[in-house]
Amino acid sequence: MRRLPPLRSLEAFVRIAKLGSAKAAASELGLSPPALSRRIKALEDFMGKPLFDRKAQAMILNSDGGALLKAIEPALESLAEAVDELSGQGGEYRLRLGLLPLFGSQRLIPRLPELRKLFPKLHIDLDTSAHAENLLGDVVDAAIIIADQVDPRLYSVRLDRNTVYAIASETLAREQKLQHPSDLSNQTVLVHSDMPLVFDAWRQAIGAPRLKPAAIDHIDSGQLMLEAAANGLGVAIMHGSHLSDARDPRLVRLFDIEVESPYSYWFVCRPRALKQRAVRIFHDWLLKSAV
Repeated sequence: MRRLPPLRSLEAFVRIAKLGSAKAAASELGLSPPALSRRIKALEDFMGKPLFDRKAQAMILNSDGGALLKAIEPALESLAEAVDELSGQGGEYRLRLGLLPLFGSQRLIPRLPELRKLFPKLHIDLDTSAHAENLLGDVVDAAIIIADQVDPRLYSVRLDRNTVYAIASETLAREQKLQHPSDLSNQTVLVHSDMPLVFDAWRQAIGAPRLKPAAIDHIDSGQLMLEAAANGLGVAIMHGSHLSDARDPRLVRLFDIEVESPYSYWFVCRPRALKQRAVRIFHDWLLKSAV
C-alpha cells in the first residue's frame, strides 16, 4: 500500500483551509496552536512544499494547497460517510446540523418532537457556529443558513421568503412618537452583522434611500437584536417572522410598511451528503413540515 500522510495532519489542513485561520481551526479541533502547527508542518514536509501563504493571523491556501484540497476533500468525505455508516449502534443514525440559534429556538426545536416520533432512532447534533456553510462535510453534514444567495456548488432549497419590519419596544415607540420612517433620524438602528443589505433594501423600498439614523449598531445574533430592541436600545430592522415568532408583548411593529427581504432561510448540504440516511430523512421531513 502506498504511503499516506497522517490523517490528523489532513484533518488540520482541511480545517484551516475552510476557516482561513489557524487560531479558529485550533479552537475547533481542541488543539493548542503549536500542536496544530506541528500537524501542518508534518503534512508540508510530507508533500515537500508549503501549502499556505501566511499573512499575519491568516493562512491562505496557495496554488499547491488548493490543488491538494480539491483532490482529497471528496475522499475524506467518503471516508467519513463510511465510518458513520459502520459505527452506528443499535440501528441509530446521527445528523450533524449547522443551525442559527434564532431559527432553532423559534422554528425548529418546537417541531422536533414530531420528527422524533416519526424517526426515534434519528439523533441530531446541533452546531450554532456562524457561517455553517463553510463547515459542510467537515464539522456538519447539513445546515440551515440565512443568505441572499447560495454557493451554486452546494445543494440548496429555499425554505421561505421574508418581509422586513421596523421593530421597537412599545415604550420607545410611544414615548418617542415614532409614526413615520423619517422619525428614525433621531434613533439608533439595529442591523444584523451578517445581513447588511436589509437596512439598505428597507430604505430603498420606502422611498427614503438617504435616510440616516442617529447611529447604526450591528449585532450578530437575532435573539440579541430582539432583546436589545425590547429594552429600548434601538429600532431593529429585521425579518417580520422573528417578531411574530417571538410573541414578545414588549415589542411592536412600526409603520404599516412591508418590504421584501433580500435574505431567505436555506437548507444546504454537499450534493453527495443526500446519500446519507440521516441527511435524507431530515431533508424530506423539513420540506414537508413547513418549519
